Amino acid sequence: MAKKIIAATGCPTGIAHTFMAKKALEDAAQKQGISIKVETHGQVGIENELTDQEIKEAYGVIIAADKDVDEDRFIGKRVIKVSVSKGIKDPDELVNRILNDEIPPFKEGKQRSSGEEHTHSENQDSFLHKIYVYLMNGVSHMIPVVVAGGVLLAISFMFGIHSAEPGNPQYNPLAYQLNHIGATAMGLMVPILSAYIAQAIGKRPGLVVGFITGMIAFTNGTGFLGGIVSGFLSGYTIVLLEYSMKKLPRQLDGLKAIFLLPVIGTFIAGLIMFYLSSPMSVINKGMMHFVAGMQNSSPIILGLVIGMMSAFDMGGPINKAAYLTGTALLAQGNYYFMAGVSAACIAPPLATGFAVLFAKKYYSAEERNAGYVNFLLGSTHITEGAIPFAAKKPLTVIPFLMIGSSIAAILTYYMKIQVPAPHGGFIILPIVSHPFLWVIDIVAGALVAGYLIAWDQKRMVRKQRGSSTETSHVSGTLSSTVGEQAEPSLLSLNNIYLENDQIRSKEELFQFIAGKAYEKGYVNDRSALIDAFHQRELQSSTGMEGGFAIPHAQSSSIKRAAMFVIKTGGKINDWKTLDGKPVSIAIAYLIPENGNAAHMHYLSDMAQKLMNQSVVTALHHARTKNDLFNALNA
Repeated sequence: MAKKIIAATGCPTGIAHTFMAKKALEDAAQKQGISIKVETHGQVGIENELTDQEIKEAYGVIIAADKDVDEDRFIGKRVIKVSVSKGIKDPDELVNRILNDEIPPFKEGKQRSSGEEHTHSENQDSFLHKIYVYLMNGVSHMIPVVVAGGVLLAISFMFGIHSAEPGNPQYNPLAYQLNHIGATAMGLMVPILSAYIAQAIGKRPGLVVGFITGMIAFTNGTGFLGGIVSGFLSGYTIVLLEYSMKKLPRQLDGLKAIFLLPVIGTFIAGLIMFYLSSPMSVINKGMMHFVAGMQNSSPIILGLVIGMMSAFDMGGPINKAAYLTGTALLAQGNYYFMAGVSAACIAPPLATGFAVLFAKKYYSAEERNAGYVNFLLGSTHITEGAIPFAAKKPLTVIPFLMIGSSIAAILTYYMKIQVPAPHGGFIILPIVSHPFLWVIDIVAGALVAGYLIAWDQKRMVRKQRGSSTETSHVSGTLSSTVGEQAEPSLLSLNNIYLENDQIRSKEELFQFIAGKAYEKGYVNDRSALIDAFHQRELQSSTGMEGGFAIPHAQSSSIKRAAMFVIKTGGKINDWKTLDGKPVSIAIAYLIPENGNAAHMHYLSDMAQKLMNQSVVTALHHARTKNDLFNALNA
């Protein structure tokens, strides 16, 4: 009987890499002649979910994920746990390793427990990687809440700064409802972050305790940093309680999961959070007095302090100390101080928007969308839109945001701009003393921070992609991304072909590509290249959805890597695609024999592009080579 294996894939954002890893593992298993089923943990949830019977029949399990996956289902099975990038780059190695008999059974002899910490990995995770995975579980659940609440709040302010205040001449019932709903959603941000960090560590009991301690963190004004602390505190409290209760009779497992762990865990973690958050109020008052005393300092010193405070925790106690001080001084007729505070609060979300513009090829589709929404949120003084970006990489993103906010505040104070309203962002420009200069000051700070964040993102992604061979093919530097037209991957205008009515089949397409590749010196043997295309198709079809195919060949006959785009005048009907539709656009890759790492990078990059509906629409509507080139460079 042929061996069967199962797998689970997932990346923090749950978009491209999740499905690239799935495809890579399926291809590797097919080459070995074995059956595989891959469960994906994507943005829409779990798809292709593994059944108990499939788990029971499986010879082994591959978990290629950077997010929480329920591993306790696999007790007693051979399990390999790696990052999602490892699943994309080295699927053959993972399949070969799972098929040998050297991997010990996972948690052999243990019974599944709802709160048990996931500690097993064939390659033991580093502590920092575990922390990253737990944190990303919270962030990925928090992002939609921030976007939903922030956008509704922003829309409410468009009716007027005081339109959500009953009794005010500007009051509007719709604005009040929008504001109330948005504020409720934003109020859930910290508890959700806390809950899903805790859930990744302590499973369902952790989720319960994390929600409660997250609300404590929120009501005590500790901000999103308090949510992170309460999440890890709650999760590890459950882990310790699980350990202390492991000798209880198995008959009490149900009672333990629904009563003992939630009740005792909430008491312990909640009590600790109260003790942790209470001193923050004292510190907060002290900071307010300190900040108020700074208002007579030089514009540089005052702007530096206000900028760093406003961007440090974005809605937390340090940010609120600056904001509430500015609000209090407004009541005394001091409009100078609040101008810098508002500028420093508006800059961070705008900076993340600029970051995804500057380095859009290095962010996922979800991250790009969140960044674009932040232009709206930042324009209406909603700083929290930057939190998902800061939470993912706090050690680099937060300092960069502090730099940008400080620049915005320093320029505002230096120009002696006055802002008489405590909120509203650019909606209050009509009552700002020098509105045009104020906008320039804020944008200047946001541009600097956005540039730095984009630079760091590109550096990190390039490092993750590995070899210098891969990096050399990534398009341009940051400056070329901002000001010049960067070439996407390997594509050039000379390798784009439009409306070729002679191509009516997959074989004709391969012959066409081989002929052009031979003419241009990419290959030394046309027949070998055609054979390489066919060999890849035998493993599994490269036909995708929406009329696209990504054929790729790897052969010793290929002298250097290349990319071809062919938009046919007709339809190729003999290509097996995911949705059964004929192929009209083929994006082909030629990979030298030693270019396997780059091979996966190119395919991953293109898969992400073809998941963007705007790119897909642009490709189908393209009428010239430049149209196609620009669509793939979007």
